[in-house]
Parts: sequence; C-alpha cells; structure tokens
Amino acid sequence: MDMEKIYLTMKRTGAGNIVLGILSICIGLASGIMLIITGANLLKKKKHLSF
Repeated sequence: MDMEKIYLTMKRTGAGNIVLGILSICIGLASGIMLIITGANLLKKKKHLSF
C-alpha cells in the first residue's frame, strides 16, 4: 500500500514537471519572438528616433 502511494506521488510529480517544462518553452519562445519583432520595429524607425 505504501509503495503504491509513493509511485502515485512520483507519477504526479513527473507529469507536473513535464507540464511546467512545456509551459516554460512556450513562454520563452513567445517572449523571444516578441523581442525580435519589437527590435525590428525599432530598427525600421531608427532615423525618426532622437535622443
């Protein structure tokens, strides 16, 4: 009985880690794409910017 609880806990923990890993990859890709797009917009409007 105790071993079943341990294996169930390990199974849930592993599944949770996989889900968190997939979410981290998706968020990283989305933020990287957004940074590339905003950087391209800044380069396109470079001559209109003055500091």
